[in-house]
Amino acid sequence: MGCCGKDFETGNCVCDILKEIADAQNDVVENCCDTSCERSISDLLGDTDNGNGLDTVPVLLYCKGDCEPFKGFGVHPDDMGNVVSSFFFRVKRVDDDCCATLELLRSEEEHHHHHHHHDHDNEGEWDRRGNCCDPECPADQDTENLRTTGICITANLDCFCIVTCLPAINAFN
Repeated sequence: MGCCGKDFETGNCVCDILKEIADAQNDVVENCCDTSCERSISDLLGDTDNGNGLDTVPVLLYCKGDCEPFKGFGVHPDDMGNVVSSFFFRVKRVDDDCCATLELLRSEEEHHHHHHHHDHDNEGEWDRRGNCCDPECPADQDTENLRTTGICITANLDCFCIVTCLPAINAFN
């Protein structure tokens, strides 16, 4: 199978592009999650300078079938009462079966506001730009100053038909 005239290794262009992004990102920064299935298993078992400053290619994925943007959810271990959502991800790893570890990205303002000032009685919190902290679509989510959250999910890339890459950013500082 090819995409844009290029032949891809796995027959899944979304998988191959995300593998390429993950490999490039791994060349410039250490790639550990604060929370993930691998981290939890590792904790259970007791195993526990790049030139331009860019370390992440934020991606937006679209599900096969309905072609809707995919929104991931997770909880940071330091704030178990706060479910975080995002349409934008940092690719941590892609295995040979097109199974990916994706880290949720949130804007610095959204993450700080939602993480530190969560009020369970105040439904529909808003960030400084008037965007909901639980966006309904990617256009509702603030992409200025996207940062890593430490919250990772595992996804089967065969379930996606489109990947949109945002410009490379520094998501760690």
